[in-house]
Amino acid sequence: MAVRPVSRMLQRVLRSSVRSCSSGAPVTQHHPGEPSQTAAEELSRRRQFLREHAAPFSAFLTDSFGRQHSYLRISLTEKCNLRCQYCMPEEGIPLTPKADLLTTEEILTLARLFVKEGVDKIRLTGGEPLIRPDVVDIVAQLHQLEGLRTIGITTNGINLARLLPQLQKAGLSAINISLDTLVPAKFEFIVRRKGFQKVMAGIHKAIELGYSPVKVNCVVMRGLNEDELLDFVALTEGLPLDVRFIEYMPFDGNRWNFKKMVSYKEMLNTLQQQWPELEKLPEEESSTAKAFKIPGFRGQLSFITSMSEHFCGTCNRLRITADGNLKVCLFGNSEVSLRDHLRAGASEEELLRIIGAAVGRKKRQHAELLLMLQDSPPAIPSISSQDPFRVQGIRHRGSFSNQMMILWKGGWVPQTPLLAQRWLGSSCPQRHCSSHLNSDANPKCLSAVSRAPGSPSGPLPTSDQLTHVDTTGRAAMVDVGGKPDTERVAVASAMVLLGPVAFKLIQENQLKKGDALVVAQLAGVQAAKLTSQLIPLCHHVALSHVQVGLELDGTCHAVGIRVSCRARGPTGVEMEALTAAAVAALTVYDMCKAVSRDIVLGEIKLLSKTGGQRGDFQRT
Repeated sequence: MAVRPVSRMLQRVLRSSVRSCSSGAPVTQHHPGEPSQTAAEELSRRRQFLREHAAPFSAFLTDSFGRQHSYLRISLTEKCNLRCQYCMPEEGIPLTPKADLLTTEEILTLARLFVKEGVDKIRLTGGEPLIRPDVVDIVAQLHQLEGLRTIGITTNGINLARLLPQLQKAGLSAINISLDTLVPAKFEFIVRRKGFQKVMAGIHKAIELGYSPVKVNCVVMRGLNEDELLDFVALTEGLPLDVRFIEYMPFDGNRWNFKKMVSYKEMLNTLQQQWPELEKLPEEESSTAKAFKIPGFRGQLSFITSMSEHFCGTCNRLRITADGNLKVCLFGNSEVSLRDHLRAGASEEELLRIIGAAVGRKKRQHAELLLMLQDSPPAIPSISSQDPFRVQGIRHRGSFSNQMMILWKGGWVPQTPLLAQRWLGSSCPQRHCSSHLNSDANPKCLSAVSRAPGSPSGPLPTSDQLTHVDTTGRAAMVDVGGKPDTERVAVASAMVLLGPVAFKLIQENQLKKGDALVVAQLAGVQAAKLTSQLIPLCHHVALSHVQVGLELDGTCHAVGIRVSCRARGPTGVEMEALTAAAVAALTVYDMCKAVSRDIVLGEIKLLSKTGGQRGDFQRT
């Protein structure tokens, strides 16, 4: 792809003495007997010429503050094959009708227009751009545009390993891959889908095909993945990666709050404690990233400081949405439909006037965002029942990702947690945490010493012998090979009596360690999945469903825990439910022990079970 041509007049003036390359920069004719210039000298001379004689930048893409917009991001689709907790709800988002989305030809028409006016970099985004069937063809046609130097793509990496060889041949020159954790099970929790290994395969395929650096985008969220900063940076020691830590930013649907954001300076301080020799690299013009490198490491790391230190003053980016709207600022609400004007038959000149007017209205900085930061108090914001993902301030001992890389291997992860909810009709606000939405959940406060009798709802023949010992009294695992597969469901509960001080801190979400309900909910889910590794004679069960709910009860300063597990197989899941309830209770204790050790764990019991040869059980 060649550089944008200089004016025809300048080419005619130069043509008399030298010949021109496609950029318009002169290339001296070599005469016999004269020493030839080296390639480096020739390239340097051409670059100098272009700097001195470059054609004026398009007025249509220059705003009132003199910022020249040479970088265009085009969304190819609204669809995505993941459901990231911080990005969209589990059920997805309402999609624009297909007829209202840009066609391939409309995308290319707009791209040609912008490149003709001076855009030299286009990045394809989504949704997830690699789920668009004609993405390779779009890249190939963009590659033909005179003046376009860079074609990049931002992807979640799920389809990257499969498509990248074709994309590279088509002309793709830059790759950004989104990856927020190096822990497979945490990955599934964040994106609500499997696919960690596919993303890693995509990263390695990009390295294999010679992309350098391969940019890895990591959105850093307090209490979720800020403990993995060192692990991400360690990847750059032997791999040509640019790990880019992105400050958590507000978007429609993610219910952003100030306390989730880990600032650039906080992240940098964490890394400098581990690598004091960390050195800052020169910043490129219009770059959004503050780049650093550890001496001796192959790759580098960067920070995208959209929130704490915005880069509005050098912004050179424009965006076209999948339905054809031009956005001059990512954080602004103002949009202009280029699709409608295209389909109404607008000429190129009319489109340029519309684009120029929109660019001319671009503000100096994203004022709404800065106002949001100024108005954000240091205290925890008010709890909202609409907050789909509220995980804050978790602190882990040692390297969490290293430990969990070993322990968490596949399996089910929770769906959208309702992590905070204000309950009406109570004398004080109650917080509720569940791995599933459950409007009927309303557990009562149970006494730590009460005993509710169990009553079978049907025939429940019990054995007069222990089933996990053989005839000699030695421990033995029960052989379930001959049992039929049936649907098994078990529900268990636990209670944690906190006392008023710890209860209030949890209620207001002000524990220094973070959101106790969220951490306990996640711990309960993982415990259910790992029961066979914790209880020696338990069979491994492939759980199809786990639900962990926690609710605060102000009448007795307690946390009520309720767990439901489901699987289809030859053995029951009551141990999974009980283990989850117990570990969730222990986690609450761990989160609160610095405040008070006068905490009582109790009422760990089976509430019900269905399926199996011994019939159903229901505790009344």
